[in-house]
Parts: sequence; C-alpha cells; structure tokens
Amino acid sequence: MHALLSAFAPIWMLTAIGYAVGRSGLLGAQAEAVLGRFVFHVAMPAALFTMVSGARLNTFANSSMVAFAASTALVCGLGFLVSGRLFGRGTADRAIGSMASGYVNSANLGIPVAVQVLGDASFVAQIILFQVLLVSPVILALLDSGAGTGTGEVTGAGAGTGTKSGSGRAVVFRRMLSMPVRNPIIMASLLGVAVSALGLRLPHALAHSCDLLGAAAVPTALITLGLSLNTRPAADDSAELPQRTARPVRAEFVVAVALKTLVQPLIALAVGGPLLHLPEHQLLAVVLCSALPTAQNAFIYAQQYGLDTRVARDAVVTSTVVSMATLSVATWALGTTGS
Repeated sequence: MHALLSAFAPIWMLTAIGYAVGRSGLLGAQAEAVLGRFVFHVAMPAALFTMVSGARLNTFANSSMVAFAASTALVCGLGFLVSGRLFGRGTADRAIGSMASGYVNSANLGIPVAVQVLGDASFVAQIILFQVLLVSPVILALLDSGAGTGTGEVTGAGAGTGTKSGSGRAVVFRRMLSMPVRNPIIMASLLGVAVSALGLRLPHALAHSCDLLGAAAVPTALITLGLSLNTRPAADDSAELPQRTARPVRAEFVVAVALKTLVQPLIALAVGGPLLHLPEHQLLAVVLCSALPTAQNAFIYAQQYGLDTRVARDAVVTSTVVSMATLSVATWALGTTGS
C-alpha cells in the first residue's frame, strides 16, 4: 500500500495544484486552453518521439502483450458501443468514451507501480509502445473522422476540420490520408519509428532538448486537468450543448470507470490465465497494468478536439481513486513478488 501511495501521490498533488491555480485565477481565463494546446502540440509529441526512437519495436510481440491487447481492444470496443447506444454520442465523443474505458495510465503511474510491485518496468515499456503506435492512431482517426460531430467546435488539432454531409466520404478519406502530417502526436510517433528502425542515433543536443521538452508533458497535463475541475458544467456549459449531451454525464463516466477498473483487468485475467496459461509473474503484470486508471491523454484529446470534456475528466480523476483498491486487490490475489 505504501508503494501504491507513493506512485499515486504526484498525480493527486499536481492535479490539486492545477485546481488551486484555477481557483485563484493566477494564469488567467485561457490557461486551460493554452496549456492543453502546449501539451498536445509540443510537449507530448516530444515525449513520444524520444520514447519511440529509443525503443526496440519488436519487444511487444509476446503472449503477455496478447492478453493485454485483447483486454484493451474488448474494453475500448465496449466503451465505444456503450457511448453511442446508451448515451447517444457521435463518433468523436464515442472515441473519447472508448479511450476513457480502456486507455491506461502507463507512463507516469504504470512505471512506478511496476517498479514497486513487479521489480522492473519492462512490460510497461511494451504497453507504452502498444498504446502509442497502435491504440492512439485508431482513437485519433476516429476523432478526426468525427470532427464536428461532437459537442463543441473543433479546436487545436482539429481546427477547421468539420465535414459537411454533402462531400462526406471523399473529404473524410482525404483527411484520413493527410492525418499523419496534420496530427503532431502521430507525426512524432512515426518519426520515432523511423529513427528506431534505421538504427539512427540522435545528436546529444537534440536528444537532450527533446527529453527536457517531453518531461513537461505529464505535469502540464495534470495541471491542466486540475484547472478543468473548476468548471461548472451545469451552470455554464449545458445551455451551449445539444440537448442529448447536456444531460448529466454521471452515469456515462461511471460506466467508463467500471469498464476501466473492473472489466478490463477481469478480461486480462481470463485471457492470460485460462486461455494463454501465462506464468504467475507475467499474469500479475498483465492484470496489474490492465487495472491502471484512465490516462489523462483522454482529457487532453477531448479538449483539443472541442468535445465535452466532462466524461474524460471525471473518468481520469475517479478511476485514479478507484484503482487504488483494484490494484491492491490484484497484487494481493496474484502475488507481490516475481517468484
């Protein structure tokens, strides 16, 4: 429990600082939007480029990753389906619901938890690659194709990207082809893949600059998340949103949190145990990582695509609290050592 508390403490502290800064008005009314754009367009691409360019791309081809990938795919699919069928969301909002349900906080929380409980973070590194190179592009493609169908005007990465029904498919197809060039996160990931595949070594000055810039991504995202907690959707936002999305979102984010913290680790346990017969330590790693809370990327993506951020924001905060219990149960049930 002490190890888990140590891993979670920075998340709570930085989010609380963001909340306090927002309450004080220190950074002005546009702070949340500006910091969100900085994370999405500058800091996060630098972090992803640094991470992918220095990684071995063949590391996640193993049975443990199959179990984790299966749990992620199934839960993300459920989140996408539920968001549309039960809550009447459009494509872009459904993509955020999918991400809130199955995209784990693998970096700033997964690494310390893995080091403390598993003894090393090698499996988390594979998960980071999997999410960056496979899951994120799918989510961003859905966001891009559904731009303008969400609850707000598309901003940042999606600015000016709404499509009209008349030119529908051709426009969407052209946008999908050009998305890697227009989206800084996908572009940075692809450049990282190219550098890794070619075995290139970046000059020290460039690598160090990317490291410094990328290190700002997580703390700034958490500060931005804290800033967003000062909003009052019922009073400020609901009048501007379509009636179908102005309804209370409590049930929607509760479903996302349940999928994330309960259903996803159970699926990982079922696939990794009875189906793949993973060794005990590998099974613990898969279940533990599947039980990690929703990544703050879900909130940043929703914000930058002009969507209703309440589901993503509340899912990040609530799943982070709930996962303290689910991670503890998983560790207790499956063992705390690699023996």
